[in-house]
Amino acid sequence: MLSLSLLALLGVAQAARPGLPPPGDPFIDPYNDPYNPLRYIPSNVLTGVSFALYFTTATALALCMRKWGAKWMLCLVIGSYTFSVGLALRFGLTKDPHSRGIYIAEYLFVVLSPCAFLAADYIILGRLVAHLNAGQYLFIRPGRVMKIFLASDLFSFAVQACGGGMSTTNDPDKLRIGQKLFLTGLALQLASFALFSALYIVFLIRVYKSAPEIWHHDPPVPWHRNWKTLAAALALSCVGILIRSVFRTIELSEGFRGHLATTESLFYGLDTYPLFVAVAIYVPFWPGRFITQPNGEDTRRGSPVEEKA
Repeated sequence: MLSLSLLALLGVAQAARPGLPPPGDPFIDPYNDPYNPLRYIPSNVLTGVSFALYFTTATALALCMRKWGAKWMLCLVIGSYTFSVGLALRFGLTKDPHSRGIYIAEYLFVVLSPCAFLAADYIILGRLVAHLNAGQYLFIRPGRVMKIFLASDLFSFAVQACGGGMSTTNDPDKLRIGQKLFLTGLALQLASFALFSALYIVFLIRVYKSAPEIWHHDPPVPWHRNWKTLAAALALSCVGILIRSVFRTIELSEGFRGHLATTESLFYGLDTYPLFVAVAIYVPFWPGRFITQPNGEDTRRGSPVEEKA
């Protein structure tokens, strides 16, 4: 996947650089600077605040995993750390806006890390359904949820990589085809996660209508142990990811010099911070506190769900 990502990014960088000499001062007019892939100078203040939020959240998630278990959420912890690395690399682009190497590394971390966020949501849904023993209310077997949707994401990313590779050409026709392929890959990824979200909503509706004993949790439990609390957190996470996916799709449809792609505040408001909500929601509502093993123990071996009286 990494090689495909590099191929796609080289295409994006190449498409942004015509055969013109670089300007003497890259800070005078970044929007019209063909050697500046962002077309703006990143704000160190926004970068610093965003990096601190993601790094702190990643550390908090790691502590949650250590305390309450659920090692199957490791992908979320790693993805949060790698996303913070991508944000930190923007400091380098502020200092050297023409650096293709820093841009490619930054873009790789920022674009690939959310794949771990999607995977975490896929895992949570499958685990939650199995925990409730409610597989009959999900149209896909719980164990196959992650496999199916992760495979879909990999396919959509491969399409993006092919489009990015074609963007390295100087042929205008192939360049247009490459950009359309890249956009198609993003649209496929959006459609895939929208389908996952719809699957989740239908599952909740079917449980509510057909399994009141599961919905009302008989016998009653406190809210911090009630599966519906985790269900609400997962729903909010899905909303954040959908906002980011819609933004990325529209962004590319406008082109590399479109308003969305060249406005830093929109990158944070419609990409970075919606994803932050999608990740940070699991700090207070860590899945390991809600999803237990069939033997009545929580996801950290040896820790009972309820203390014995």
